[in-house]
Amino acid sequence: MTVDLDPPRHLVAEAVARAIAEDLGPLGDLTAALIPAETHGVADFVARRAGVLAGTACAIEAFAQLDASVDVEWHVSDGAVLDAGTVIGTVGGPLRSVLTGERTALNFLCHLSGVATATRAFVDALDAKTRVLETRKTLPGLRALEKAAVRAGGGVNHRGSLSDMVLVKDNHLGELGIADAVRRARELWPGRGVEVECERAEQVATAVEAGADLVMLDNMTPDQIAGCVRLVRAGNRPETLIEVSGGLTVENVAAVAGTGADLISTSAITQSAPALDIGLDLRIN
Repeated sequence: MTVDLDPPRHLVAEAVARAIAEDLGPLGDLTAALIPAETHGVADFVARRAGVLAGTACAIEAFAQLDASVDVEWHVSDGAVLDAGTVIGTVGGPLRSVLTGERTALNFLCHLSGVATATRAFVDALDAKTRVLETRKTLPGLRALEKAAVRAGGGVNHRGSLSDMVLVKDNHLGELGIADAVRRARELWPGRGVEVECERAEQVATAVEAGADLVMLDNMTPDQIAGCVRLVRAGNRPETLIEVSGGLTVENVAAVAGTGADLISTSAITQSAPALDIGLDLRIN
């Protein structure tokens, strides 16, 4: 199955427009205006560190919004594994425009490639049966772009917004019982998936019995997770998906996945992902 690695076009355009407006300020690029308008230049995007590429659509959009005459050519695509020194792509056109768009393009490329790189590290630590998902801990306004970067890194996406599915968490359970929450969710939103966050095995049993589609095991030890997996698989709804979240690292995730969980979700691949170092090197004739 082919995975679409690009975020929605209109969301790319909106995010880039905000970034460019923030960068230009009221007077535009004062420094680039010093360069003669007729001067053209060519520059290469180069990976300074090994990683996974994402965000090329945003870089293209940055130059397109500034100057349609700027040409961007990619030598590799989103999802490509990069070595330090890999020439990712080339941009050419009026030098003023190339330099004005440089930082906006790189900000998106570095951040989103960092997300893809962090995701790939988790994916590589697991077997193919366990899928890696992000959480809603994303940078405001960039969620769709970060989710695309997660896909570029080999992960899959959790809900994109609060309206995508019902996820009953601990703070909801302060007012609702698990069984009542699942029942009400089915009545109000019969076409939506229902997930329940669980901190104890008895909550897992109640959620499965109530008909939840997924149970999220939050901040449990591998032994506790394994016990909950056995509980679900031996019950009346063994097909219930089991997600594990909380305190996951590249170092411990294999032990967690070895319990038989279907999904692991972590904010480490979005909120905490370090940027991948990518530069734009101007060719000097």
